[in-house]
Amino acid sequence: MLLAEPCSNTLQQRERTAELMFEKYKVPALFLAKNAVLTSFASGRATSLVVDCGGGSTTVAPVHDGYVLQKAVSTSTIGGEFLTDCMMKSLESKGVIIKPRYSFKRKEVRPGEFQTVDLDFPNTTESYKLYSQRVIASDIKECVCRAPDTPYDESSYANIPTTAYELPDGQTIEIGADRFKIPDILFNPSIVQTIPGMESLAGSASSVRSLPQMVIESINRCDVDIRRELFSSILLSGGTASMQQLKERLEKDLLEESPQAARVKVLASGNATERRFSVWIGGSILASLGSFQQLWFSKAEYEEHGSSYIQRKCP
Repeated sequence: MLLAEPCSNTLQQRERTAELMFEKYKVPALFLAKNAVLTSFASGRATSLVVDCGGGSTTVAPVHDGYVLQKAVSTSTIGGEFLTDCMMKSLESKGVIIKPRYSFKRKEVRPGEFQTVDLDFPNTTESYKLYSQRVIASDIKECVCRAPDTPYDESSYANIPTTAYELPDGQTIEIGADRFKIPDILFNPSIVQTIPGMESLAGSASSVRSLPQMVIESINRCDVDIRRELFSSILLSGGTASMQQLKERLEKDLLEESPQAARVKVLASGNATERRFSVWIGGSILASLGSFQQLWFSKAEYEEHGSSYIQRKCP
């Protein structure tokens, strides 16, 4: 059993995992690999700086020769779900009502012409309704949003052309400046304060660092000798990293902030699915290597040394 784990896993969590796997699931051998390492392997590199933009958080982790440099890992709480929340609040403030998928039925009255009939679901909970709305908001975000080339400001994006998006119930909404404003939260978290309804989170967002800051900070905590190599292989992974123009914008911001001698290169797989599941792909590559077979933490070793031995077998 090869398990991928986040860089933030504690000693106790890893030992508990080993215990569960061997005692409850009776696996013959176990290996714990860090997400960042597997992403790095998926692109065929042993050394890289992995920028993982997931649903719940964004993590920047330097990988050197197949090991995560733990002291230089930086994380932020802004992920895809946070951006989806901002999208929802922003649409609500403009009076757009997102009808959950289950609350209506579309009937074709004439070819190409639909009529929406509201359905009544007395037993659905508020949380399920919210979840259904978030699925739609998330799709809006994935379809229309793109990272702006320059830092977002209200005046220059006020008369930007809008993009139409058809909601499941047939109403079409026009999305203007928001398609640039929401992705820009990754690059400038203080924008959150300007989104109606997100003020409660504005306090926590102002203390969060932007994506380019996290990358620079992470590289600066590493050894001087490997900094150049990290600058030239910054890997994007995770669902949020599939945002249009994110790679170009990150590269541009880093060029401005990085030392002159550094060659900044942000790499991302062209395939969005591959970006999203890069950890899984890296895991399948690692597990199929012949040289990996001697690295397993076996059941016999577990019985001999106990669960704390996982720290030595899977650093």
